Amino acid sequence: MRNLIFSAMLLTSATLLTTAQNAHASGDVESGKVKAYTCTGCHGIPGYKNVYPTYKVPKIGGQNYEYLVIALKAYKAGERDHPTMGLQAEALSDQDIEDISAYFASLGGESS
Repeated sequence: MRNLIFSAMLLTSATLLTTAQNAHASGDVESGKVKAYTCTGCHGIPGYKNVYPTYKVPKIGGQNYEYLVIALKAYKAGERDHPTMGLQAEALSDQDIEDISAYFASLGGESS
């Protein structure tokens, strides 16, 4: 009986810990909306093109969450080369990156 109770407690603890980690790992959409304000200056304008060098700025609303996290972390680490994005990402914490990514992923392609 003692082993059964211990096993049940261990399973419950593991389930709660996994749930809490998954909630944290997915980022907070509402926090991300606030933190992404600067991002929408470029990524929120339909058809926006950078002045020099001229290129189309991608719309990232509805983009895959994991892709956005990986991309922002790569910009922050200098593994992706873009001066503006590198500087923007440099100031972000891992939580900021997760929140911003959750926000843009939640848009479903509606904007930015």
